[in-house]
Amino acid sequence: MVMANKWVLNTTDTPLFFLLSQLLIAVVLFLAAHAAGLLQLPLQLDPQVCKGLIPMVGLNVIGLSFSNYTLKYVDASFYQVARGMVLPFTVATSFFILHARPSLRILLACAVVTTGFFVGVFLDGTKVSLVGVTFGVLSSMITAVHSVVIKKSLDVVHGSALHLSWYTNLLSAIVLAPTLILAGELPGVLKLLFGPNENAEGQMSTLSTFIMGSLITGAFGFLMSLASLMSIKVTSPITHMVSSAVRGVAASLLGVWLFHDVVTQGRASSIAIILLGSIWYTWVKHVESQAPSSSKGQYEPVPLDKLEEGNAEKGFTHRHSHSTRDARD
Repeated sequence: MVMANKWVLNTTDTPLFFLLSQLLIAVVLFLAAHAAGLLQLPLQLDPQVCKGLIPMVGLNVIGLSFSNYTLKYVDASFYQVARGMVLPFTVATSFFILHARPSLRILLACAVVTTGFFVGVFLDGTKVSLVGVTFGVLSSMITAVHSVVIKKSLDVVHGSALHLSWYTNLLSAIVLAPTLILAGELPGVLKLLFGPNENAEGQMSTLSTFIMGSLITGAFGFLMSLASLMSIKVTSPITHMVSSAVRGVAASLLGVWLFHDVVTQGRASSIAIILLGSIWYTWVKHVESQAPSSSKGQYEPVPLDKLEEGNAEKGFTHRHSHSTRDARD
C-alpha cells in the first residue's frame, strides 16, 4: 500500500482526489461483494447511524488526508519515522479520554518509540521535509484519537465492524468530494484527466499511473477492511505487531529499491528503535492482559444493604455507649 501510494503521489499534485478514488473503489467492491452474497450490508442508510458516526468519519477523512500528504512530502523509507508517534499519542489519548492509566512499562515502551522518532527527525543529519514531518505528526495524533473513537462508534452500529467499515468508506467519500474542491485541487484534477502527459516517453502516462495505482490501493484498502475483522481474532497481539513490524521494514527496503531512497545509519537506527519499542509495548500489553487481576489495594464498592446494616450497627453501638455512660453516671 505505501509503495503504491508513493508511486502515484510522485506523479500527481492531487492527493485528496487520489484518496477519493481509493474510497470509491472500496465502496464499489463492498457493493459487489454484497450483490454476490458474500457480505450483508445496510444499503438503506440510517440517519441516526450517520449522525452518530460524524466524529468517526471526520477523523477518518482528516487522518487519511494527512497521511497522504505525509507520504507525498517524505521518502517512502522515512514514512514510518514521520508517523512514529502513533503509539505514544494513542496511549496518551486513552489516558485522557478513556481514563486508562498506563503502567510504568507501557510508559517506558512509549519513551523508546519517542526516542526513535527524535533520532530520525533531529539527530540523523539528513535533510527532511518539515512539511512532511508536520503532516506525519498531525496524522499520528488523528490516528490516535481515531483508534479511541472506533470503540464508541462500534456501539452506533450495534458492534458490527463490517457495517462500521462500510459506513466509514461511503460517508468519507461523500465528505471528501466537496473537500477537495475547497482545498483547491479541482484545477489539478482537470489537468490530470484532460491535460497532456507529463511523463517521459516510453513510461506509463500520468493518468494511467493514477488509474492503476488507484485500482491497486483501492482493492488493497477493501481487503484490509475485511482483514481487520479477523486479524486480532485469529492471531495473538504479539504476532499481529511483529507482522506489522516486518511490513514496516519491508516498506523501507522497498523504498530503497524502487525509489532509490537514502537510508542512513541514523534513519535505520530510528526505524529499529521505533519497531523495538512497539514490539515491547505489545508484549507488555499481552503480559498484563494475561495476569490475574488482584483486588489488593483496589477500592471495592460496598453494597447498599451492607452499608445500611453497617450504619444500623454503628448507630446501635453509639446509643449503647451513651446508655452505658449514663448508667455509670
